[in-house]
Amino acid sequence: MSSRNPCLVVIPTFNEVENIAPLLDRLLVEAPQTDILVVDDNSPDGTAQVVQEYVSRNPRIQILNRPQKEGLSLAYRAGFDWGLEKGYEYFIQMDADFSHDPQDANKMVEKLKQHDVVIASRYTPGGHVSGWGLHRQLISRGGNTYARLILGASPKDMTGGFNGWSRKVLEAIQYRTLVSRGYAYQVEMKHRALKAGFIPHEFPIHFRNRTKGESKMSSGIIFEAAYRVWRLKLE
Repeated sequence: MSSRNPCLVVIPTFNEVENIAPLLDRLLVEAPQTDILVVDDNSPDGTAQVVQEYVSRNPRIQILNRPQKEGLSLAYRAGFDWGLEKGYEYFIQMDADFSHDPQDANKMVEKLKQHDVVIASRYTPGGHVSGWGLHRQLISRGGNTYARLILGASPKDMTGGFNGWSRKVLEAIQYRTLVSRGYAYQVEMKHRALKAGFIPHEFPIHFRNRTKGESKMSSGIIFEAAYRVWRLKLE
């Protein structure tokens, strides 16, 4: 393994220039057992250039530049491909907008040493969300309940994007064949892990709404998530 750390944090980015530098600064300090891969979809705001400055002076940070915006799932696929080839044993999915606390990334590394699937959960006891209006809360909680009921899934947070996986899980669930493109991707990954017999471990987090940059949520993403859950059920 070429890295000095066993865990890779994969962070997809598109127009996150206001958030990426402070996020990397905090991860370097608060998650010392991780290396960091930023997967940038050719952000026009200069996100990649900021990350490249970090790459030039810190071996724990790398960047994977993609030619265009193709969706969350393909960004993660590229990041997992890169990390598996480099020999990482654990992988963390994390947003770039500070909705996920870097301190929780370090907790996740410790939990991945004992569990193959780790979910940083907004909805398990002790977890909570701040900064969302009622409409956004209803969409999130409703979508999560919808996915759990239709799929008969046990995790409290099926839709969350702050998750940890062992190499063994990624290889078992054949992540390259996942078909969801937006946030339904998170549900599909967990569903496949459950079907493969892995037992997820959830721990509570405080999820905070972004304060800088623009949300990537859209009506199309919500529709895809609702549709894909039924497709997963039928499959």
